[in-house]
Amino acid sequence: MTSPGDIEQINPTEAMTRIAGSAVLLDVRNPDETAAGRAREAMLIPLPELGTRLDELDPTVPIVAVCKAGGRSQMAAELLAAAGFDVVNLAGGMQAWASAGLDVIDDAGEPGSIK
Repeated sequence: MTSPGDIEQINPTEAMTRIAGSAVLLDVRNPDETAAGRAREAMLIPLPELGTRLDELDPTVPIVAVCKAGGRSQMAAELLAAAGFDVVNLAGGMQAWASAGLDVIDDAGEPGSIK
């Protein structure tokens, strides 16, 4: 388990490795941001709703938290760690994900952009 003050920071390549190994990519951005561009693999729960939606997450499955640049997902990761989840933060967020050449799609499944 991760403690709130000790959240591991990972890069997009490591995030993909963990997702391939069954970790959940949790995008905590707002709906207008995720509509414009998100990772195909992402589960979407906006940060303001996370505390009331923890029951949607499986505490036995590791989580990679992501937002636009890494700040909100760090807050989400700290909340999740305090609740007993195994969680890491994607450093640089979706901006780093897109810069690494990983897929970003919009709500229609077409190529998206990071807002």
